[in-house]
Amino acid sequence: MPTGLTPFHEELLALLKDAKRARRRNGQQCSLREIEKALKHSPGTSLTYQRISDWTSVKSQTGQPKTPVLPSPGSSEEVIALVRLLSEWAGRTLDNEHEHEWRTLHDRSQRDRGLATRARVDAGGLDRRVVLAGLASVPTVSPLFEGRRDELTRLDEMLSGSDQVPVAAMYGLGGVGKTTLAARYVQTHAERFTLVWWITADTPATLDASLAKLAVALDLDTVPSTQEERATAAVGWLAEHQGWLLVLDNLPGPEGLPPRLQRLGDVGTVLVTSRRSTGWRGVTTLPVTILPPEDATQLFVRTVRTDWSDADLTGIEALCAELDGLPLAIEQAGAYIAQTRITPAHYRELLADYPARTFTKTAEGGSAQPALARVWHVTLDRLADTPAAGRVLRRLAWYAPDNIYRALVIGTSPDLDEVDALGRLAAYSMITLDANTICIHRLVQAIARDPDTADLHHQPEGIVQARATVVECLGQALRGLDYQRPADWPAFQAVIPHALALLDHTSSDDDTRESCVLGLIVARFVFDQGDAVTAVQLFTRVSDSLERLCGRDDLYALEARSGLGEACGVAGNVDRAIPLLKASLSDHERVLGPDHESTIIARGNLANGYRSAGELHLAVSLHQAVVADCERVLGFDDQRTLVARADLGATLADTGDASAAISILEAVHIGLATALGSEHPTILTVQTELAKAYASIEDLDRAVALLEKTNRVQRRVIGLDHIHSLIARDGLASAYRSRGETDRAISIYKDALEGCEKTLGPDHRGTLIARCNLADAYRSAGEFERAVPLLEASMSGHERILGPGHPDTLIARKKLAYAYREARNLMPAARLYRAMLEDRCRAVGGDHPDSLDLQADLACIYLLADNFKRAISLYENTLTSRERVLGPVHPQTLDSRHNLAFAYRVSGDLHRAIPLYEAALAGYEQVFGRDQKNAIIARSNLAGACGATGDADRAIRLYKLALADAEKVFGIDDDLTESIRANLSFATSSDGRSKLSFTPISVARRRSLQLPESQDE
Repeated sequence: MPTGLTPFHEELLALLKDAKRARRRNGQQCSLREIEKALKHSPGTSLTYQRISDWTSVKSQTGQPKTPVLPSPGSSEEVIALVRLLSEWAGRTLDNEHEHEWRTLHDRSQRDRGLATRARVDAGGLDRRVVLAGLASVPTVSPLFEGRRDELTRLDEMLSGSDQVPVAAMYGLGGVGKTTLAARYVQTHAERFTLVWWITADTPATLDASLAKLAVALDLDTVPSTQEERATAAVGWLAEHQGWLLVLDNLPGPEGLPPRLQRLGDVGTVLVTSRRSTGWRGVTTLPVTILPPEDATQLFVRTVRTDWSDADLTGIEALCAELDGLPLAIEQAGAYIAQTRITPAHYRELLADYPARTFTKTAEGGSAQPALARVWHVTLDRLADTPAAGRVLRRLAWYAPDNIYRALVIGTSPDLDEVDALGRLAAYSMITLDANTICIHRLVQAIARDPDTADLHHQPEGIVQARATVVECLGQALRGLDYQRPADWPAFQAVIPHALALLDHTSSDDDTRESCVLGLIVARFVFDQGDAVTAVQLFTRVSDSLERLCGRDDLYALEARSGLGEACGVAGNVDRAIPLLKASLSDHERVLGPDHESTIIARGNLANGYRSAGELHLAVSLHQAVVADCERVLGFDDQRTLVARADLGATLADTGDASAAISILEAVHIGLATALGSEHPTILTVQTELAKAYASIEDLDRAVALLEKTNRVQRRVIGLDHIHSLIARDGLASAYRSRGETDRAISIYKDALEGCEKTLGPDHRGTLIARCNLADAYRSAGEFERAVPLLEASMSGHERILGPGHPDTLIARKKLAYAYREARNLMPAARLYRAMLEDRCRAVGGDHPDSLDLQADLACIYLLADNFKRAISLYENTLTSRERVLGPVHPQTLDSRHNLAFAYRVSGDLHRAIPLYEAALAGYEQVFGRDQKNAIIARSNLAGACGATGDADRAIRLYKLALADAEKVFGIDDDLTESIRANLSFATSSDGRSKLSFTPISVARRRSLQLPESQDE
């Protein structure tokens, strides 16, 4: 599929493919001419063959990939007519909800037209621009800007001259003027760019928030969506448009530069400002130093004379030197002199009261901090008549520096003294204000947080009180909100950066119970959003501090320990998770009693921990106990009871008991939909688990339909990069892959892996699974050069992070061994299978399903190597054990019977092969019905064996039955269908009848004849 497809195109092409498949099964056509003919009967529709082709064709007449044509404005009704027809042919239901989603996709595609023009920066200057940074404009460049001519010239050459580079970085001390210089360049050269966007990049969270606001400014999304989805949409827009400029202000260092922005260098330009001077490999850099004496003097003169034209500025050269030529300090000192009408000499006398040696140089400010600290003290002395000014400034020191909502600082009904204090602080250039938010320089914050008993403005008790007030304000902003309710997420996202900044600037020794409760709320939110690593850090700190402050039995301490166990499990640290969850349950039972709601939740958390660790039998037993407790204590229809049943159903599906899982999950889905609504995140999670259960019994159409519906809703409600969306997308890719749509599956797997790496991090368990699934999909597509290295890396990651005994690690090792097997690299495959078999037999015994799976896989390797004796011996042992352990008609027992028959067949022992084929076929039809893939393969293989014995009539009859079933189920063009058709054609030919010997399906690739023993895909 070509690049550049809009979501509208992707959905339309997928629908067209489903319609074609369904029509072929019924012996009907789905050509564009047939579509045109059918649409002639739709009122108000005049779609022609050419227009339908333009909308749906992904290849040009020369066969080259191309992006389909976007329907023109005003064609919404024709789009819906086409979608309605294709949905009917595909057997889908197009209800009002789905029709609304199609209209939204179409309308959104229309809004993409001409965005580059609408988003273009006004060439008249930044005062009339449409570009915003967060909630504030691109930093306004004061008309007092002075100097920097050499830096501006070099910057111009780097960004638009003959030496133009895709990424440039300016570095220098905090307060030296990097931000102002970048803003000046934008003001001067805005007309060169189709779009300019200013991003506060001091943390990944603020960077993503600014990208998300770009999507809003470009009107890429008018429906509710999460920050992650909007940020992704913005990057996608940038990739498809040229000539833009992104400014990443205050990036911590080169490691913070997102790779997805670096990759856009061929279509736009990224300008970085940072204090870091080293490590910028491959990035062109520009150092920004302090102002030369003449420029510093001129900046001071212009700053003062803007408000005091006849000021006596004798001695300003000495004053500028004492301020180290630092623009931020010069501007603040100049603003002070203009406001107070004193001379530079007088101001130097004030500075003398605060000698530079009293201010510690810190990594945060470097040598800029002493000069700025002295200016800061002089200004606060002047603001002594506004007592609230120091109080508010100390409060602001604990927030993140940008986008501080006023209400988070002074409340929604503020004290008028504090409102006045904000105005005066802004007048003296200590902060920057707009209608809704406050910004403050990081160096000013660092100085305001520094306690000193000898300094009136740095009294420790005042700083501690300011921090406590900020904790209260942030906690109040989150009070009554639900971290699992998408409607509340924007409020959380506005608070979280400031709460994290507060905790980052506070030692755990200074934690209070109130700050711990705030940290616990933040930990719960980031954990629910998929950031298990940050959650582990927060839960650990909160748990330790609460035990120290309040004792081990404090209710919040109990919750923090339970949350820590959950987060460790999801992060893959099972060895730490299980003991924590066991201890948490024991503490809950001791403190609250066995039937308390929190105790039951802790019991469920332990059950989920066992599931994450692969201890499924323990998980099922404990989940069953939790369900019984919930029904007894909370009631049969309570939401928490329904969620407990959903956990049990999902775990049963993991054990392979799909029928029980489906029965439970279908009932839970109905109950929760009634209680919570069809778009609640919990419902979407249950839908994903239910779809996976459908897929496990090869009810792929139901699985795909449910996952497609889930993905559509998640895209709108929780965003594509939420952990639950990533899990559902991975499940959808697996369903497409099982249905034979490997290319489509690989595309979705790649998107899911990128989302996991971005949202969850490279070592998260979900990321490991996504990487393994993508690699295995490459293997299915025959792309071994991609599959094998990725699978080797995946196995190494699983062993390093989850440990060699974790079930996920076993799956990763099996998929690598299977890739070796597929590539006919049999020696490493055999070594890996033998090692896994020995490990599992030691750990769980020879009759464990895992051990039997591996034994069958090893038998297949011997069969491929023509070592029939060892292969048959292992297959016979596997079948005997499975009949004893699982029963005679268990799906895995049937697979073993079929595989043993195949081994006898290729070894020439047809008289043993045919009865086993007949028994396997009867079992498949009994359990799954005759239309199931394994039943069709078994029937075709039985036909081949009959033909090899000379029973041509029976062989032909069986081939015809297998072909009819394959055409009905998989379509006339499926590989399996074509193989059976070729065998039937050969069987009915005179040559075929005379030889009475038939070529089995894909005899050169025996693996296609052998049913996969591993059902972990």
